[in-house]
Amino acid sequence: ESAVRETSMLVEVADAVAGDFRPLIRATGVVRPARDILLRPRIGGEVVELSAAFVPGGFVDRGGQLLRIDDADYRIVLEQRKSELQQAIALLEIEQGRQDIAERDYRQLGKTLEDDNRALVLREPQLRSAEAAVQSARAALEKAQLDLDRTRISSPFDAQVLSREVNLGSQVSDGDTLARLVGDDQYWVETTVPLDRLRWLSFPDEGGLSGSVVTVRHNTAWPAGQTRNGRLYRLVGELEGDTRMARVLVTVDDPLSLQETSAGLPQLLIGSFVQCIVEGRLIRDVVKIDRKHVRKNDTAWVMKDGRLEVRQLDIVFMDAEHAYTRKGLDNGDQVVTTSLSRVREGAALRLKPVGGD
Repeated sequence: ESAVRETSMLVEVADAVAGDFRPLIRATGVVRPARDILLRPRIGGEVVELSAAFVPGGFVDRGGQLLRIDDADYRIVLEQRKSELQQAIALLEIEQGRQDIAERDYRQLGKTLEDDNRALVLREPQLRSAEAAVQSARAALEKAQLDLDRTRISSPFDAQVLSREVNLGSQVSDGDTLARLVGDDQYWVETTVPLDRLRWLSFPDEGGLSGSVVTVRHNTAWPAGQTRNGRLYRLVGELEGDTRMARVLVTVDDPLSLQETSAGLPQLLIGSFVQCIVEGRLIRDVVKIDRKHVRKNDTAWVMKDGRLEVRQLDIVFMDAEHAYTRKGLDNGDQVVTTSLSRVREGAALRLKPVGGD
């Protein structure tokens, strides 16, 4: 026994654990806004009013007015269009009276005319022209009202102002950029994963299946231990540049921690690089060990009855921390964690005393 103890190698071990596990897939991504627009007017004029919230970094509600363009000219045009509509209606009423007279005269004439001549006698073309004039005037009035309404420019959704390009007194034209707005209810993290990892990811579908849970962390900006939760949202149908990796989108709700449910959580900043830890699909009936304990040619060293056994593994998946195998290990097997200079099947092993050599 003493001879065996002299030649046996001192090792440390860790227990293999059997069960169902979700592998963790790590990736780095860039924060993007889910909704991002350049706000532009549909009419021109002088900016005469700005909202107090309409500043870079300001938050605006959906429908909240951001600025107002001088509407004096548009009010004048609106009144002109109202007058033109009233005039067209009056002309239509006059023409309708003339048609009534023409129809009475035609009946008194007691003759039957061809359709074309009958339409002329009854002033049908003049009536259609008058009706068309009313329709055109009504459309012009609606357009004038739209232009007047468009002098008040509001946010199309709850948003944060990233930049503002105008000020009081600015002259703007149709299509000029007024500001950049991004939705504050949700951000995306655009990241990439290897193609062979895709089958382990879950994306939402029409059946209501939720995407894989994602833990988002900004290592350089957030205090230790602080994270945000997100979910896989979409697989983008394009590979990333030269890396040939799959592009995926992760959604994070309330990224700026504006709601009570997110109170105290760190904010996501657009353009920042963050780490994503994605929970993969459930792997059933496997044994988990630290990936650093997987040896050459997908083997593991196991201490069994004081002897070394080299086990061949059937690794289903290997993430950044663990390897998951269907064969080669059982629950509770003592996996050797010590690096051995001599690896021989059946070599004598003994456990290193806790706290000693």
